[in-house]
Amino acid sequence: MKKIGLYFGTFNPIHIGHIILANHFAETTDLNEIWMVITPQNPFKKKDSILDNNHRLELVYKATMDYPKLKPSNIEFGLPTPNYTINSLVHLVEKYPEHQFALLMGEDNLVSFPKWKNYELILEHHELYVYPRKTNRAIPEQFKNHPKINLIEAPKIELSSSAIRKAIKKGQNVRPLLPPISWVYLDEMNFYK
Repeated sequence: MKKIGLYFGTFNPIHIGHIILANHFAETTDLNEIWMVITPQNPFKKKDSILDNNHRLELVYKATMDYPKLKPSNIEFGLPTPNYTINSLVHLVEKYPEHQFALLMGEDNLVSFPKWKNYELILEHHELYVYPRKTNRAIPEQFKNHPKINLIEAPKIELSSSAIRKAIKKGQNVRPLLPPISWVYLDEMNFYK
């Protein structure tokens, strides 16, 4: 049985921070693979600034090509929106019964985890791998020594896709912030300009 870490994100665009983190989990934990799950539309994000699903999938595909343990996933593209993590997990478990799925999330998401739809059910069936993120709220007591929650020491990377989009709009060079092959595609397609 393979243990798959699910790294959900809009990846709008994917940047080196995402790759560094995903690779860190693939190399330093018991997870066999990390699936970069491209979110079609986050219920909390406005849709207009989001690049087309297939373009984001292509950017993730290009970014992960040289990393055999990192895989792009469009599993959410066919699911109803707004999409909730619990629905995606149920779908994945049905589709890949031979795998065990865990969730990767930042500390900031763990803080708001009780607001997630069916969060108790998620915790009942899946482990969480939590990486440090800047947050001014403490991790809720109930999650501190939880057997299903693994707090992982990982590099703190303060890079954001929205800052990258703004920089592109201003005509700034963001090349060092993206995997080279993704940057070429993004630049050729004139995205975010």
